Amino acid sequence: MSTTDQGTTSPDQGTASPSWQWPESTWRGHVEAVRAGRPLRPERWPGGARVAVALSFDPDHETIPLRDGQTTPGLLAQGEYGARVGAPRVLDLLARSGIPATFFMPAVSALLHPQEARAYTRDGHELAVHGWIHERNTLLGAADERELVGRALETLDALTGQRPTGIRTPSWDFSDSTLATLLDLGFAYDSSLMADDEPYEILARGRPTGLVEIPVDWIRDDAPYFTMDRYGAVRPHSRPRDVREIWADEFDAAYRSGGVFQLTLHPHVIGHRSRLVVLRELLEHIGAHEGVWYATHADLARTVRAAAPVPENPEQTP
Repeated sequence: MSTTDQGTTSPDQGTASPSWQWPESTWRGHVEAVRAGRPLRPERWPGGARVAVALSFDPDHETIPLRDGQTTPGLLAQGEYGARVGAPRVLDLLARSGIPATFFMPAVSALLHPQEARAYTRDGHELAVHGWIHERNTLLGAADERELVGRALETLDALTGQRPTGIRTPSWDFSDSTLATLLDLGFAYDSSLMADDEPYEILARGRPTGLVEIPVDWIRDDAPYFTMDRYGAVRPHSRPRDVREIWADEFDAAYRSGGVFQLTLHPHVIGHRSRLVVLRELLEHIGAHEGVWYATHADLARTVRAAAPVPENPEQTP
């Protein structure tokens, strides 16, 4: 379907005026363009598990500075650390723990490190789309966004022989054309939005799309706690073990409610020695609980979609 058919175009082209001057049709149209639909948490997880744990890693590596046209060796080396040191450490920890994970990898990062991309799928992990060069998709036109997402999809497929079914937008956001692009390209799930703690179906102007959302949140992301900008105001402000406590609390709450604990990490961030310690400790904490189902994001999306309850409103049925 076209962008217009999916209802993801701007509800009012006259929004250059201050928002307090918008008529209700304008502000309501923006809010309803992409919305959380029916919850998709099943009554029971596979094997009778009590909680689902979905770990994800974004191997952005050199694409962050490259996206911004920054090509100095110092900045590129920070990303190279993720490929050279962080990713092997992460893979080793996952292998020793017997835990599958999902790796959302920009296509340029995969082209720079093809053996790494293949290692993810070889070791039984999921490789998913994370843009072309970690572009800010909300700044792109519809045609450019679709071309880059499609090119990234084909690149990961060609490198690994496994076609991705999921995507995480590089900006953790949707443009006016993102939803239509994802539906046109046949993605089964997205993991970029934050409307819930648990998976849900995405609505386009109130209409079910069939696209599963596996929500993220900055609370469950390592970058806000640990990133560093040499010339800007961004400075690490958290002790690694303080962050471990936050994530453990997030898991414990998901365990009590029978929900999903989803975590987003970056090899160039979490892969440093003092930080990998807390990831190891977190996995030990999770592993001490009975009834934990470790799932890739694709596994989770398939499970919640298959077990989705019938909505009370029949018009919500895709």
